[in-house]
Amino acid sequence: MSEASHNAKASRSAFQRLLQAVSSQIARHSSSLLLFMVFCVVIAVGMFMIGDLHTATDQAQRMYAGSVQGLRQIGELQYEAQETRRSTLYALTTNDSNLQVEYADQSRKADGLVTEGIAQYLAGAHIPREMELGQRLQRDWAAYLKVRDEVLASILEGSTKEAVDMDLTGGVPSFDRVRQDLEEVKRLYDEQASEQLKAVGLSSRRSVLRLVGVLCFTLLFAIASVWVIQRSKMLSALKLAKMQMDFVASVSHELRTPLAVICASAQNIADGVVDEKEKLAKYGSVIGHHSRQLTELVNQILLFASTHEGRHRYALRPLQTSAIIESVLTNTRELAEEAGFTVEKSIESNLPPVMGDFSAICQCLQNLVLNAVKYGGSHPSIAIRAFRGGEDVPYGEEVRISVEDHGIGIDGSELQQIFEPFYRSPVVKAAQIHGTGLGLPLAKSIAEAMGGRISVVSKVAVGSRFTLHLPASQVVGAENAAERVAQL
Repeated sequence: MSEASHNAKASRSAFQRLLQAVSSQIARHSSSLLLFMVFCVVIAVGMFMIGDLHTATDQAQRMYAGSVQGLRQIGELQYEAQETRRSTLYALTTNDSNLQVEYADQSRKADGLVTEGIAQYLAGAHIPREMELGQRLQRDWAAYLKVRDEVLASILEGSTKEAVDMDLTGGVPSFDRVRQDLEEVKRLYDEQASEQLKAVGLSSRRSVLRLVGVLCFTLLFAIASVWVIQRSKMLSALKLAKMQMDFVASVSHELRTPLAVICASAQNIADGVVDEKEKLAKYGSVIGHHSRQLTELVNQILLFASTHEGRHRYALRPLQTSAIIESVLTNTRELAEEAGFTVEKSIESNLPPVMGDFSAICQCLQNLVLNAVKYGGSHPSIAIRAFRGGEDVPYGEEVRISVEDHGIGIDGSELQQIFEPFYRSPVVKAAQIHGTGLGLPLAKSIAEAMGGRISVVSKVAVGSRFTLHLPASQVVGAENAAERVAQL
């Protein structure tokens, strides 16, 4: 049960990281995504238009095919009916018995085709009127064939006069009814063809209206998308310009204060105002402290510029975590003591070495510690811990180094922005906590150059915990024994 719970927790953690990565990429490439959406909409519109035109074409083709087939069927019925009647008349007008037999056979052959055509017409009938006309035609044709058969029988028996009388009294009226039925079937077909033509015309007009509507929508969508993209770029440019102006103002203040203190102290020493040994030592300590502060600020700005432009290279090699933490604590001890902070250190035993550049990783952790001191508020305590991780890591085992404070904390809505260059929280500005907005972006760049990352958990008025994730050196494989160069 505990293993299943552990796996579920690891899966949730991996899913949360995936969501954070996706949201970060979306925010970073919003313009490209919007253009991709425009492209998808245009493709969808094109597919819709093609489908609509294809449907209209199919409908027109079906109507044309139906028209041709109907005309052919009616024409064949009329021709074969006339052929049946014509062969009977030929048989009536000749005295040659052989020709009479031949004409009788031709008449029977033609009437078989007519009977078959009427059956096909009935099989394809869909509306009551078609069924009614087909059945009436079938009855009238059967009645005519009955008279015709009697006429042919009389002819073949030699009773030509009787056959003529029978044809005049029964055959002619019966065939006239058949001809009228065929004409009515033709008129019905013409009516149906006209209705189908109207339907195709209406469908074509609807297709044109839909096409115009879709094109207008696509045009408006494209215009709106371009406007949104331009506005997004403009707002991003304005935001970056404002952040850069804030950065310049902040850096100016950070430079002006130490320079003023250094100048004043140096001037007092030069003017002989301070001549006692203890005061000279105190003034020298002040000058040294502010000089280091200036040097650190300038180095941070130069380091950020080099990493941001891709000009900085790191030599990666296996490093002991304890040595990294000791170096960081040594470099930050004076500042932490001056601010009244205590640092709690905890390092898990038997940690594997990490693969990285020693000075770069120290710089990264040092930025996190300095931030903890700066934003520690009224709780002057920091905890730095190193422990093994890897249950929810896709590439295997890793070493995690966390720096935790109990200060002002960070609002959840700002967690994605704190790693942006020059960004400083409005709460921090209101509290007049000075800074450049480069510490966390620089730490993030260094961590990613080492093949790791930085995660953060924070709550307002409770504190923050920043964790540096570094892959264990054995994960790198054959590169453990040699240095490799990484381009940031």
